[in-house]
Amino acid sequence: MATDTLKNSSTGAGGAAGVRRLLLDNGALTALIVLVIAMSALSGDFLTTDNLLNVGVQAAVTAILAFGATFVIVAAGIDLSVGSVAALSATVLAWTATSHGVPVFLAVVLAVATGIAAGLVNGFLIAYGKLPPFIATLAMLSVGRGLALVISGGSPIAFPDSVSHLGDTLGGWLPVPVLVMVLMGLIAAFVLGRTYIGRSMYAIGGNEEAARLSGLRVNKQKLAIYALSGLFAAVAGIVLAARLSSAQPQAANGYELDAIAAVVIGGASLAGGTGKASGTLIGALILAVLRNGLNLLNVSAFWQQVVIGVVIALAVLLDTVRRKAGATPLVIGGGGGKGRQAGTYALAAVVTVALVAATSLLHTGSSSANPKIGLSLSTLNNPFFVQIRAGAQAEAKKLGVDLTVTDAQNDASQQANQLQNFTSSGLGAIIVNPVDSDAASNSVQAADKAGIPVIAVDRGVNNATTATLVASDNVAGGELAAKTIAEKLGGQGRIVILQGQAGTSAARERAQGFADGLKAYPGIQVVAQQPADFDRTKGLDVMSNLLQAHPDVQGVIAANDEMALGAIKALGSKAGSSVSVVGFDGTPDGLTAVRNGTLYASVAQQPSQLGKIAVDNALRSVKDQKVPSAIKVPVKVVTKDNVAGFTG
Repeated sequence: MATDTLKNSSTGAGGAAGVRRLLLDNGALTALIVLVIAMSALSGDFLTTDNLLNVGVQAAVTAILAFGATFVIVAAGIDLSVGSVAALSATVLAWTATSHGVPVFLAVVLAVATGIAAGLVNGFLIAYGKLPPFIATLAMLSVGRGLALVISGGSPIAFPDSVSHLGDTLGGWLPVPVLVMVLMGLIAAFVLGRTYIGRSMYAIGGNEEAARLSGLRVNKQKLAIYALSGLFAAVAGIVLAARLSSAQPQAANGYELDAIAAVVIGGASLAGGTGKASGTLIGALILAVLRNGLNLLNVSAFWQQVVIGVVIALAVLLDTVRRKAGATPLVIGGGGGKGRQAGTYALAAVVTVALVAATSLLHTGSSSANPKIGLSLSTLNNPFFVQIRAGAQAEAKKLGVDLTVTDAQNDASQQANQLQNFTSSGLGAIIVNPVDSDAASNSVQAADKAGIPVIAVDRGVNNATTATLVASDNVAGGELAAKTIAEKLGGQGRIVILQGQAGTSAARERAQGFADGLKAYPGIQVVAQQPADFDRTKGLDVMSNLLQAHPDVQGVIAANDEMALGAIKALGSKAGSSVSVVGFDGTPDGLTAVRNGTLYASVAQQPSQLGKIAVDNALRSVKDQKVPSAIKVPVKVVTKDNVAGFTG
């Protein structure tokens, strides 16, 4: 009787409570469905086969990293090193296979072993060294990235062709990265749900002391858990490098945060004890759909970061609400639970297909008559590229062109995603300012195959056909900067060089120009050269440090104006008096410093002209008009004598 009363009461609570529980238990899945429907309604380019495959490819690396992070987070740990380990593993593969003739199969084994070794070091420091996971993996983040830069010399290394096929498609349509993602997801699900170590993860995350008292060898299990994380990071690094056809020492920078976000969005708790592979996959897809959709909607990259941050915060809030409401935890369960979960996923798929089909009717005949052009910039966190954007936007407005601008944030993988989105959107032309000339090749080849002309601006694209290259000569500009500082010092003096971000083509080319130009001046001694990553703050810090060792320096060459301005700040009253500083780019702040006399000169590239000319030639390509194979915008040394007449 009591049982019947309880059942009737539960049934009476009925519909609303059941729906509420369903949504709480499947919050990430609900969010993914809402996002897909919203993006389908807002953008007619979202719901295409090519674009949906793009979403899968773009989620692949994050998802694989996140599967490894799931093991750690379930066990109440954290791993901040996965991005650096991914880059290090890929660099080891490329370095051993291409530079030292190691058979590709053995090189792959060494790359995977590198990831596992890094994970074991993390596990040892945490389990036996008793370091907090945050500190141990933060240290490995720095060590891994540093080793990748040391091994590669700061330059990308070509990837073996046999491994590069991991970035291709099967049958001309099914991306291999998606297949690898699914395979690694199945392995992660099997480990979590069907193995002793998987059960150990949940036990340690639920209550580590209780797990130890019950006879579980917690320290050894932690070694295995972090080794698994390293293994998955190595696989992710190989897949990423295959997509870019090169191992980039700066690849996967910041991806550890995306991986952790995917796990948390997928329903795992940072407190440990809960989480599953399917939830992590959904979390990675949510991030990929967000970035893909926001790119298609031409939302600023800065606002994209805000949106993704809000989504992560909401995911953690939902986890709190779910636990307070007593929702079903995301742990390994019995057959009935899996049956209900499969039914939930099937129902979600049916609802999504129905609603997406309905929203697709909103875009019938809604295309714009204006030519559509995409512009992918390497970064907008630099005044030079902001000026390129400004010149391009002004010219696009003048010519009646719909211009979509994206910011790759100096991430070659993110730029590859953006170029894929442009290609699947069927734009008339694409303008690309490559993060790296080698890494952009596969994406440009895909656009060319789709019949979309590509215009390269500021930097060329290697191993791919572009309609034209609109650029200044970075090497020639570097030589001009060297000549300018040498002549200012009368051919005799001690100077330091502030280099750009290691691994970028602009940094390599300008450094080469500096070196070539200084050969003609044997009396100029380079006492130090250090990278400051094209950043003003780092320029200040690096110059301050160098002054401690070389207080008698007489000149500075910086690979851009931002670093030059940082150096001026470090030099204080010496700048413009006893120490001459030469920058590069001719940015507004740099030109102001030239007027004030603190910056002796800037090798100006007229960035707004680069953007203007790129849009002009993109439109000509859309109209099938002939364009020259290369357009050189001359560089100009701007000093206090001629800065008044320089417009940029």
